[in-house]
Amino acid sequence: MVAKIRHFLFEIVGALILGLGVVWLTVGGEGNWFSGLGIEWSPRWLDVKTFFLSIVLEAIPFVLLGVFFSAFIQTFVSEEQVRRWTPKHPLVALPFAGLLGFLFPVCECAIIPVVRRLIQKGMPVSVGVVFLLAGPIVNPVVLSSTYIAFARQPDMALYRGIAGFLVALIAGFLVLLFVKKNPLRHGVEAELRHETAHAEAMRGKLSATFAHAVDEFFDMGKFLLFGALISSVLQVFISRDTLVAVGQTPLTSHLVMMGMAYLFSLCSEADAFIAASFSGTFQSSSLLAFLVFGPMLDFKTTLMLLGTFRLGFVLKLIAVITILVLVVTLLMPI
Repeated sequence: MVAKIRHFLFEIVGALILGLGVVWLTVGGEGNWFSGLGIEWSPRWLDVKTFFLSIVLEAIPFVLLGVFFSAFIQTFVSEEQVRRWTPKHPLVALPFAGLLGFLFPVCECAIIPVVRRLIQKGMPVSVGVVFLLAGPIVNPVVLSSTYIAFARQPDMALYRGIAGFLVALIAGFLVLLFVKKNPLRHGVEAELRHETAHAEAMRGKLSATFAHAVDEFFDMGKFLLFGALISSVLQVFISRDTLVAVGQTPLTSHLVMMGMAYLFSLCSEADAFIAASFSGTFQSSSLLAFLVFGPMLDFKTTLMLLGTFRLGFVLKLIAVITILVLVVTLLMPI
């Protein structure tokens, strides 16, 4: 009970701080709340506001579209139905799972609970891992947002889909070869068996869909705003020469962008707009590494994975994803 209260208070304080920051970023004019205190802000913060607003306004429509797709699937499509449609043979099931995200577009924020339920109900772990990694990338909402964000380089959406599919497929094949035991964390199976849908049944399907969409939008929105703010600050206060110097070689530029993707923890429906803001500073293949690595692994999904799978499995999965994304994006002819 104490932990829940502490978590609730932390969420409120964090929301207030983030809300005040967003309001300050969106107000216009030269005046500011601190003028009475004699505090003068650098004019460069106006550039931060411009970058921030442009990223958020471009990304919000795709985030809304994504959360409603996700909420609709969560309410109207059961995991049992998806499992019945999955082919039995693993060599057919792995590519099928890689393309499943195109039929059921869910972002990385929603896919981990779905995959753990599928595995608990009997889906092979290797198939679940492919869906887990490819789903947030190989879906029409993400690919269309990538196409719009990279209007001057529209083939980036194609490269993103191909790279994400390849990394997920290879990772799933490695899991098929080397993981023989159920990697779900102890206690998860019992926890899942006690989950019920009484609340949704009482509220009705339509109201449940809107409730899920609202919850997911606000849950993902804070990561979008935080990522947009960090990206805007980096664009204004860190010189292009510094970023170019850090990412002079293909290897270092890829590692830098993958690290940024991990820390930003953006939703896959919106991360393309932030990646596009770094065009001209980093080479296209390193931007592709950002677009592939982020939806598969970031700070928030790492915590969710640790709450679902055993520590050893998560650490191995992190290593496999990092190496595969680095190698595949370096070899991409982009």
